[in-house]
Amino acid sequence: MTATKTAHYPGKPATTPARGLIAAMGLALLAAASLAGCGGGREAVRSAPPGREWPVVQPEDPAAANAVLMRAISLVGTSYRYGGNTPEGGFDCSGLVNYVFRDMVALRLPRTSRDLAGFQGPRIDPYRLAAADLVFFSQSGTVTHVGIYVGEGRFVHAPSTGGTVRLDRLDGPYWRDHYSGAKRVIR
Repeated sequence: MTATKTAHYPGKPATTPARGLIAAMGLALLAAASLAGCGGGREAVRSAPPGREWPVVQPEDPAAANAVLMRAISLVGTSYRYGGNTPEGGFDCSGLVNYVFRDMVALRLPRTSRDLAGFQGPRIDPYRLAAADLVFFSQSGTVTHVGIYVGEGRFVHAPSTGGTVRLDRLDGPYWRDHYSGAKRVIR
């Protein structure tokens, strides 16, 4: 018997034998457990520090924020492409933000992460982030990256060449150290 698994983005169907899927899941769990002790002392992703809570802040327009989040999350796994701005062609960080906001709430935003950081809208304290706020990251004082906040300290973004759109945590070591602020564009 063969079970067909459809990927979460177009053009990537995969076929997996049903028994093989169960065996593969078991092996994956075993591999994950055995690798948990690996890493040579470097932590790839850190969880929230003890006592760190991300307050739930209601967006000003919950329906619009929810539409943005659902669309952004549906694009997880889409290829990264510098200058990309479609699911078929791939996304860079600001291309993803532009596509999602234009597609779901008909909001046209500036194209680059630096211009997005200067776009109108209030600057948001990290403890006041609401779903669909834009989160920014910088290097040497210049904004170089943007993502869409989804809640509980997580955000969706298109991180780098060779990667895919993914969910990450704001308190991950790289993101925490390069976080430069947030803007609310849905009002």
